[in-house]
Amino acid sequence: MLAPSALSLLTRSFPEGPARNRAMAAYSAVAGLGAVFSLVVGGLVADLISWRAGFFLNVPIGIAMMVLAARFLPETTRQRVRFDVVGALLAMLGSTALVLGIVDAADLGWTAPATLIPLVAGVAMLTLFVGVEWRAAQPIVPLQLFASRERTGARITRMLYMGAMIGFFFFTAQFVQSVYHWTPLQAGLAFLPMTLVNFVLAIQVPRLLGRVSRPRVLLIGVVLTTAGMVWLSRLDLHTPYLTGVALPMLLIGAGQGMALAPLTSSGVDGVAPVDAGAASGLINTVHQIGSALSLSILTAVAATVSTGHGATDIAARSGAALTGSAVLLALAVVAVLTLLVPARATRTERSL
Repeated sequence: MLAPSALSLLTRSFPEGPARNRAMAAYSAVAGLGAVFSLVVGGLVADLISWRAGFFLNVPIGIAMMVLAARFLPETTRQRVRFDVVGALLAMLGSTALVLGIVDAADLGWTAPATLIPLVAGVAMLTLFVGVEWRAAQPIVPLQLFASRERTGARITRMLYMGAMIGFFFFTAQFVQSVYHWTPLQAGLAFLPMTLVNFVLAIQVPRLLGRVSRPRVLLIGVVLTTAGMVWLSRLDLHTPYLTGVALPMLLIGAGQGMALAPLTSSGVDGVAPVDAGAASGLINTVHQIGSALSLSILTAVAATVSTGHGATDIAARSGAALTGSAVLLALAVVAVLTLLVPARATRTERSL
């Protein structure tokens, strides 16, 4: 509920154009910083107390956010709506079944009943979900949100991109702890090169968008991330941190800093004010589902690689999973080139 609410407020508060570009750049920069600094803080808590204590970090943050929201956010106009219970349940159960089936495939194989049943059930429920949304008076996902080629392309790209990034965080953290034998805090600090570059590039995005079209900035960002991921996927037992992990992270951080703001803007631009909440929710949904599905797929890929020798096994599995992340990013590049670049060009021609 929180993520789409925040994005919806930004969409409604800033008109499309330079003002929204600056807002989205700030939003993406803070999100990137939070994602990586959470690794450092979580590592510190895990070292000093327990990994379980990390789950309590949200409590003071949540309380502070509630106090600040009540003080600074104006009340929005209230509307009487009918909640789409059937659509919500089908979307939740269908996506969960898909993730379950893919996760089970890593251990049981793709032809096992425990794999096929949830996969088939997931596809069936998501198909029913589309039918329910088509007929619902107030659907949880209005299907007109898919009428724009640019917004649809932004969602597909986001699903692939964030899926690759969750694999990057998950398997790189495992690698540095299992192969380098670093503590959780040291593992968190290992991501700082990416964080710094990410932040610097993210706050420069509005200036870049004043000179270069949004799809081109996005394309450069995704290509840089792909190059960094390909480099990082060469991990093995003897990979040095500086040249094998830190330098690829610089490319990945630069790419993420350039990609997230234009990707978010393309996902909400042109949406009617009444659909701003649904559009923001859809962006968050593809973000989360893409992360969950991709991590389950990458885990299944990693499980196919086994040397049976402790750290060597971890290194091989991490390399295989990160290669999978690089493939997802390559698909994201294709999505930008085939959907977002032509859509923005057509929109520019119409405005002229």
